[in-house]
Amino acid sequence: MSISLLSTTRYDPFLRSLKWNNDPEGNPSPYLLLSYQLDRLNASVRLNGWDHLQVLTMDGLKSACDKVVESELDSGEAGALKIRLVLTSSGQLTASGSPVKPFSYDPTAASFFNPQTDAHSLFDPVLTIHIDSQPTSGTVMMKTTNRQAYDDARVRAGIPPLNSPLSAQGSQSLDQPDDVLLYNTYGAITESSICNVSFHRNGRWITPPLTAGCISGVVRRWLLEQGRIFEAAENEILLDSIEHNEMVLVSNGVAGCRLGRIKLSHVSVSAPETC
Repeated sequence: MSISLLSTTRYDPFLRSLKWNNDPEGNPSPYLLLSYQLDRLNASVRLNGWDHLQVLTMDGLKSACDKVVESELDSGEAGALKIRLVLTSSGQLTASGSPVKPFSYDPTAASFFNPQTDAHSLFDPVLTIHIDSQPTSGTVMMKTTNRQAYDDARVRAGIPPLNSPLSAQGSQSLDQPDDVLLYNTYGAITESSICNVSFHRNGRWITPPLTAGCISGVVRRWLLEQGRIFEAAENEILLDSIEHNEMVLVSNGVAGCRLGRIKLSHVSVSAPETC
């Protein structure tokens, strides 16, 4: 199967008002952490062994995004957009967009939430997150078009796969969760089907290390650099430490940060392997 590198970012005029999102030259940018997206794509090219490809430049990445925005503006759809970027092994970069609800406040604000002292109503709506019924193996820090492991976890949780017709319709039953939490064969939490995750432990948010099998998210990197979250030790966030109704911080390059609440279902999870 041919694999391409995948990255998703966000166009939102509101982002121009946030200085932390300025581009490397200090200019306001409507794209969420675009320089971090560039860094990750180029790092993934190297990790994938695509040494024949030229280094992707900021101008090239921004131009691809700008074309999508211009097209959507012409059609009257570009209030805010999720932009999907795909880079093939031949070096072809393509971008496509779909409308999302515009931001009205700093999308990283939820990282300041303290479950012990703060009211989550400041960050409503809170996502409902279930735990997968079996472990997932073979996930890596690169984000690629091979999303089968994540789609399989979503299906087990009763959530349509991303980019499926049902997912595109946006309809959701009352008992359907918003996302599903994955864990590896040793019982260590890795990520959700679409987000990096952090759990509040000892007064701070900690996130699984990349060695657990999670994607190196751009917002995850920014939060680590800002001291908003901290990388956990290997096997520190284990499946059996997660509690019903526990709050979780989720993040990705489109939504920024959101709060979720873990709902343990009646479905029993598969016992992980022992080390």
